[in-house]
Amino acid sequence: QVRLVESGGGLVQAGGSLRLSCAASGIIFSINAMDWYRQAPGKQRELVARITGRGSTNYADSVKGRFTISRDNAENTVYLQMHSLNVEDTAVYYCRPTAYVNSWGQGTQVTVSS
Repeated sequence: QVRLVESGGGLVQAGGSLRLSCAASGIIFSINAMDWYRQAPGKQRELVARITGRGSTNYADSVKGRFTISRDNAENTVYLQMHSLNVEDTAVYYCRPTAYVNSWGQGTQVTVSS
């Protein structure tokens, strides 16, 4: 059974930074690509960043140069470092193994104030 626990969200002023964490269990973490998604109020959930098991990364255009995804395979944890946050980044953030399309955690709320 896949279990995902996101943490690190909070309230931050525009221009600030946050680091999200996602602890995964129930999968062979090191071989799985991991995704960060977000869902803003009234909008569809969107893919923000992806990291493969070997560490290759991809980002949505809206976060390139501001967000960095990384992973610690020894800790079965994936991170999302977010800098230069703006109000459009306000959303609930979720992590998910790329191959497990129906596995979601509870998410962590990020709220950016102007």
